[in-house]
Amino acid sequence: MLAWLSDWFWQERRWFPEGLGWADLQDRDGRVYAKAHDLWVAIPIALAFLAVRQAFERTVATPLASLLGVQEKVRLRAAHNPTLESYYRSKSKQPTQSSIESLSKQTGRSVRQVQQWFRRRRNQDRPSLLKKFREASWRFTFYLLAFIAGLAALIDKPWLYDVKQMWEGFPVLTLLPSQYWYYMIELGFYASLLFSVASDVKRKDFKEQIVHHVATITLISFSWCLNYIRAGTLIMLVHDASDYLLESAKMFNYAGWKNTCNYIFIAFAAVFIVTRLVFFPFWIMYCTWVYPVTVYRPFFGYYFFNGLLLVLQCLHVFWAVLIVRMAIKFLTNNETVEDERSDRDETDESGDEEEEEEREKKNGPMQNGHSVLNNNHCKTE
Repeated sequence: MLAWLSDWFWQERRWFPEGLGWADLQDRDGRVYAKAHDLWVAIPIALAFLAVRQAFERTVATPLASLLGVQEKVRLRAAHNPTLESYYRSKSKQPTQSSIESLSKQTGRSVRQVQQWFRRRRNQDRPSLLKKFREASWRFTFYLLAFIAGLAALIDKPWLYDVKQMWEGFPVLTLLPSQYWYYMIELGFYASLLFSVASDVKRKDFKEQIVHHVATITLISFSWCLNYIRAGTLIMLVHDASDYLLESAKMFNYAGWKNTCNYIFIAFAAVFIVTRLVFFPFWIMYCTWVYPVTVYRPFFGYYFFNGLLLVLQCLHVFWAVLIVRMAIKFLTNNETVEDERSDRDETDESGDEEEEEEREKKNGPMQNGHSVLNNNHCKTE
């Protein structure tokens, strides 16, 4: 059954223009072509990336964080309370007002104390500033090196300057060593991101990130198997061109270098818009949608490849809206750029708690916005 499905799926008429097939991609006369089994190399590379990342975060990212002045907020731990802990784990991390009042009666604590307990408990589960800095510095390092390597691999290639040449001789395109390693390293890196997504910092666009990683891995693998390598290298270069700027802006934001973060973010926004909303759709996608049909009759592989590119472009538009919103906020109000992908579960509420405690020192204990004479404080709180 599996053999039949494999034969059906990989039919030549499905993936190649008319008159061409797998036989045209057999190595001969010293010419080497991409093979599907080469993709297995990406798995050990992905595992190696995970190991290198652990070493990098300990030996490079952590000292760098200290050098840049990354400071952790002191988070007060929630006192042990089985009733509140059970509600937190099984029902909700953000209880409603009626639930808070019910829990207040069950535990003998005031409403304010229950609210404070949930605030502290949520803060315990949030990623630390150092963790976020480590992640950003790792991705910054890879994206920067990948962009430099991709540029070096493509700088002397004619299809970098005339994208129509990506189709010249397709699919009989000889594989170059630089293209092989560029592909395998990029594929291995995105596979490592997919492996580590459960432990990385989660944001509001978590689902979009999963879709992006899966679409990217599928696109890289597909373009490799069907020898869309010239188009694939251009697409990877376009994506790496802006990502390292975003990660460096995050690093400076976590370090408290607000002005540096803001200006780098504006540079990132400009590069992102030019590469992903202008160059990607109007040059690369134009030459994958329009130009091929002037040379070949449309075939399934043509539609499949462009469908994946369309998924990426939809994600580009989604992220561009968030990026432009943040850029406008900074340019019009001179505010600090905040990552709009962050959600309530990621945002540290320690500042809210500190402000509330300061008000208490000045005005006395508060409950529901009013002073109270006795709020049944526990000394252990």
